[in-house]
Amino acid sequence: MTFSEMTVARLISSFAVLLAVCAVVPEPAQAQSDGALQISWEVRNRFRLFREERDFQLHAESQRNRSILDSERALSTQSDGRGWARNTVNRLCIDLGGRVTEPCSRDGVKESYLTPSEHAVTVRLSGAIPVGALCAWSFDDGEGPPQQLNQDCNEPINFRARYGRPTIASVDLSSADGTQQATTQIAVRDVFIAGLGDSIASGEGNPDRAIALSDDGFCFRSYMGGPTGQFYRPSRAGWKGNRACETGDTGNALAVWQKQGALWFNAACHRSLYSYQTRAALALAVQYPHIAVTYLPLACTGATITEGLFGSQRARECLVTKTTTNCQGNVNSQLAELREALTAAKKRQPSRRLDAMLLSIGANDINFSGLVADVIVDNTVERALFRRSGVIGSTDESRAALARDLPQSFAKLREALKPLVGPDLSRVIYVSYGNPTLAEGAACPGGPAGFDVHPSFSANPARLAAVSSFVQREFLPAVKAMAQCTGGVMCTDPGRDRMTLVDAHQQTFANHGFCARSRSDPDFDRQCFSAKGESFTADVVEAANSPMACGVGASEYRPYLPRARWIRDANDSYFAAMTYPQGLPAAIQPADIHDATWGVLSAVYGGAVHPTAEGHAAMADAALPALTEVLRLNAADNSGEITGEPLAAPR
Repeated sequence: MTFSEMTVARLISSFAVLLAVCAVVPEPAQAQSDGALQISWEVRNRFRLFREERDFQLHAESQRNRSILDSERALSTQSDGRGWARNTVNRLCIDLGGRVTEPCSRDGVKESYLTPSEHAVTVRLSGAIPVGALCAWSFDDGEGPPQQLNQDCNEPINFRARYGRPTIASVDLSSADGTQQATTQIAVRDVFIAGLGDSIASGEGNPDRAIALSDDGFCFRSYMGGPTGQFYRPSRAGWKGNRACETGDTGNALAVWQKQGALWFNAACHRSLYSYQTRAALALAVQYPHIAVTYLPLACTGATITEGLFGSQRARECLVTKTTTNCQGNVNSQLAELREALTAAKKRQPSRRLDAMLLSIGANDINFSGLVADVIVDNTVERALFRRSGVIGSTDESRAALARDLPQSFAKLREALKPLVGPDLSRVIYVSYGNPTLAEGAACPGGPAGFDVHPSFSANPARLAAVSSFVQREFLPAVKAMAQCTGGVMCTDPGRDRMTLVDAHQQTFANHGFCARSRSDPDFDRQCFSAKGESFTADVVEAANSPMACGVGASEYRPYLPRARWIRDANDSYFAAMTYPQGLPAAIQPADIHDATWGVLSAVYGGAVHPTAEGHAAMADAALPALTEVLRLNAADNSGEITGEPLAAPR
């Protein structure tokens, strides 16, 4: 088939459009039509982390005319509090070990995840379509003969648009009233977003598939030893082994125990699909039908700038499958992982670049977990043991690190990010922390409520007030200044070294700290989590069969129902994740599954004092406008009529 004059004209038009979309300021794509007819189009399954379109559509429908927070609440209720991610987590283009699947089979078509060459697009004709009208469609990307087909004008068309060059879509409508024509350009913008940082960035506290709890009790020892140093808490569903402390472990008890554990998007880093980074990137794809989002999550719980971003860090726990247990030991540095991904992408698409980065880092650099331990570990014996081992920190130590170490590390981080995102760091969106200790604008009062899952825990009021004040008055202003090169923070080039700061969520978090309670909280919480710290049966004989003092089975707990508190307390951490700490060094690894160390860590290692899924959704709502601005999308244009730059150069 030879090219007609019309085809040549379309090629010229395609080249003009390509120049336009590569301009500095993107313009909305407007359909050219005769009369009232218009061609509309959208990218299908445009959050490319999802392998199946049904997972994307779940969010597209839930988020329609809703905030991310309202969408999360609707989805949590729809799932009866079990969480929407529990099935999605097995249908991703990144495996549970954190490796990108190349190629990834998405909706039955193999695609390169990091460097897509085409995107699935749905095209529709809208307007006053006559009854019985037939449409002759043509799709011309300037390479080879146009794709042509005839069908009912009311039926949508699915085709794969070549990435890196516009496709001219035209239609000739024929009916008893005559003929009409419409034309538009289809140019998909694929944005590449990376997520880096610590546990707040990874989504710690929110396993994609929460642990299933048994109504029976499971015995833990305490450091005091002896029969009086034992306590029972709800067991894992499916555990058929010994539940009493005296019996100890037999055979492969740990391996069997682990198979009943919670499931994470990435176990080594406790990455979760509920993280604000994932939710913000997903919401962007939902909001803008003309883009696709390639998202690379790299954040890892426990990360500091030195150990986590620049260097490797210890894995949180092992990946346990039905057939194997994979213990990584160490996790590669996030910056190294990102450099490797970008290098591989540029080999296939030289014009591929990182469009935006979401980042939260700094809390572990000042030992925030040590401050939490200082607040909640109240028993004298445990405090002495943990202080000697360095688990418990102090505000004085954190204050010194905040003044001396963190600014230097942050300056090194800025320089390391420039080769990855470019000399202008405004494309790094630094999402700050919410103060987890506030409710109704004041510091939580303290006490055992929410922390009585372990007998030695109780939030000490004086230490809690001191930590709350330090976070609010010193830490949060300091990291804001470091991100924005203000408040005496020296930057090489302040105009280009400023990151885009997101902290609008902090005001909202002031009403949703770990002590917040509401009459609308789930029934289980109101009935079974005692405000006096009397949630669990004290008598060890009775607790072996009925560990909850309220008489309700622990299996009734729902980790993803809406709550007033947007911060996981220790009870939540145990009931949602009950993480066994296989990522610890061998010297402090629990001796068996009834060990005292395991008893302590089971209550905090899975995300105590971290945001809930609702908290992450609120953070995502705050981050989304900044992400939209950095990508130069029109935040007011909910129709997504943006094709924008940059597009990869045509081959």
